Amino acid sequence: MSKRYRSLLEKIDITKAYGISDAATTVKNLKSAKFDETVELALNLNVDPRHADQMVRGAIVLPHGTGKTVRVAVFAKGTKADEAKAAGADIVGTDDLVADIKQGIFNFDVVVAAPDCMGLVGQIGRILGPKGMMPNPKTGTVTPDVATAVKNVKGGQVNFRVDKKGNIHAGIGKVSFEAKQIAENLTSLLQAINKQKPASAKGRYIKTGALSLTMSPAVKLDVIELADIK
Repeated sequence: MSKRYRSLLEKIDITKAYGISDAATTVKNLKSAKFDETVELALNLNVDPRHADQMVRGAIVLPHGTGKTVRVAVFAKGTKADEAKAAGADIVGTDDLVADIKQGIFNFDVVVAAPDCMGLVGQIGRILGPKGMMPNPKTGTVTPDVATAVKNVKGGQVNFRVDKKGNIHAGIGKVSFEAKQIAENLTSLLQAINKQKPASAKGRYIKTGALSLTMSPAVKLDVIELADIK
């Protein structure tokens, strides 16, 4: 363990479960890197995503954005392509975009698709899927309203999805944000996750939660407070 990391640990009460407001203030005090570190949320949910009815997945546009510049590629044609470009899409295409992706050209972070282009996207599903880039109606990235989808992604939309072990990881802002902004972003994301609680999930829904920076130790969150956010 480095001296830097030990000094950061001294700023955290490891016996304490922090409330959202307190956690946001504490995590800001953990800044140690020369760059604007990302504030990261880690949750473990009491679900078994091997069962389709316990898959937790969705999207939310954070009130203060993520602080990250997101490049958006859109599969669209005709007037939908024009709408995507007007909304600020970085790349708009069809067959040409498929060809680029097959060649390993990824100069974008998120993919949006109009429904009539999903046949094309299906050709590269095995490439986009493992990268977490496959468009999906549940995250608003397969939609006839491509312009709104682009604006949402650019404006701070966060997609969340449990992994095989029930974990969710998401960036909710930057350490340069005010503590209040971090807390409000965190609250909005938790509201969205709590709304996705499967009816078949028994017992405590959120088992553990923590907030951290890119280069910091984690601040343990009060799961009872997290569960009460509706």
